[in-house]
Amino acid sequence: MGDSFTATAPILGDRGDGCVRPPTSWPAQLADQIGLGGTDRFVDVSCNGGTIDTGEGFTLVQQARKAAAAGAFGPATRAVTIQAGWNDTWGSSPGRAFPSVDCLLDVIRGCGLDAADQGRLPDYRAVSGEAYADRVRTVVDYVRYYAPNAKIVLVGYPEVFVGDQATACIQVGAAIAVQPNAAGYIAYLTALDAAQRDAARILGVDFFDALAATKGHGSCTGDPWIGGITGVDSLYVGAPIHPTPLGNSVVASALRDRLAF
Repeated sequence: MGDSFTATAPILGDRGDGCVRPPTSWPAQLADQIGLGGTDRFVDVSCNGGTIDTGEGFTLVQQARKAAAAGAFGPATRAVTIQAGWNDTWGSSPGRAFPSVDCLLDVIRGCGLDAADQGRLPDYRAVSGEAYADRVRTVVDYVRYYAPNAKIVLVGYPEVFVGDQATACIQVGAAIAVQPNAAGYIAYLTALDAAQRDAARILGVDFFDALAATKGHGSCTGDPWIGGITGVDSLYVGAPIHPTPLGNSVVASALRDRLAF
């Protein structure tokens, strides 16, 4: 279950339910690595735009229902992964990290710490382990009941921008766009990562550190595993400011080792 960082949704194509799940996503690559790709023993209900509980799209509850309908939960279920939160609203701000990613390209206002108060970003101050745990608890409890032997894993997000700084950059074709005032956006990503870690501890489930697995390979680094805005393949196998197939491969391999598959 998850959002476009799970599905790594390209702009073109879908699977008939409005969701895009290419074979280059980390769940698909993980399934292939353990020999379950293309079988009914692997169920992927992640969707671009997926949320924990924000909006009327593919929330975790809705994804869990789809997975249950596909027979995904039972005594034989070995693992259930959840990667969500990026697209949710937090606090009183109506802003979301996507599609308000355009604030990173706003040369006038930028994407600073005041963006949350302006309703252009989620309120990073409201993102905590307790709040995250409260929002995912219903689905975690559901999975625990119907798949009692499954390892439940909250999957963190990869490195998109280098943390602990106020600037962010995005590859735009052959050029690089630098946002010198991105402190708010980066603070939100940092808070979300910490919240997922703490929520896993609170709920007694596993946490997979995708940030550590992809460290040093964020946007505009020497070897980026995050795609730019106009990558030649982003229409088909990825999405702007989302993991590349290589980045997903690294996450899949590291998660496979963590799960001991």
